[in-house]
Amino acid sequence: MTAGGDREARAGVAAAAGAEGQDRLVEPVKPVEQVKTERTRMEPPVGAESGLFWEATREGTLLVQWCTSCDRGIFYPRFFCPYCAADGPDDSAADQSDQSGQSDGSTLEWRTASGRAIVHAATIEHNPAATGATFSHGEPYVVALVDLDEGVRMMTNIVGCAPEDVRPGMAVTVTWEPLSDGRQLPLFTPTATPA
Repeated sequence: MTAGGDREARAGVAAAAGAEGQDRLVEPVKPVEQVKTERTRMEPPVGAESGLFWEATREGTLLVQWCTSCDRGIFYPRFFCPYCAADGPDDSAADQSDQSGQSDGSTLEWRTASGRAIVHAATIEHNPAATGATFSHGEPYVVALVDLDEGVRMMTNIVGCAPEDVRPGMAVTVTWEPLSDGRQLPLFTPTATPA
């Protein structure tokens, strides 16, 4: 209903009340007070296939899932290799897994990544308020695809430099942003060049 239509409806109710001979006053409807909750960075959910990845972030370790059948890195974590369709561990094999996350008979394992990457592509979000992003405190921020040394590509944010300084081919290194449950979100910052 439009604002004008809303006023007309209230006037009609008031006229109807008066037409019946009642001296009731119809009070205008008060607008409902909007309670705004501040949106913060979305904290990624933990699934069965990504549990070890997120647990490792608590210690500042970046893991990459690896297929031993085709010798390729995989990111994001999955239950099977997207390149050769080799299966990962099943629930019965998970009971026999060692601390590295590799199960007996599994073709998928976890390897520690170097934390080094190259920016593949990047974009600057100039209007964070439009996306509900409050983690940047209203300042523009960079969303990027980075290619890790291990051969996988991941989406992330580039921090520690002016957004307009981020370029494809830029060397970056992992850094961490704490999440509310003790996990850490991997972000990337420009790699310091030796003097």
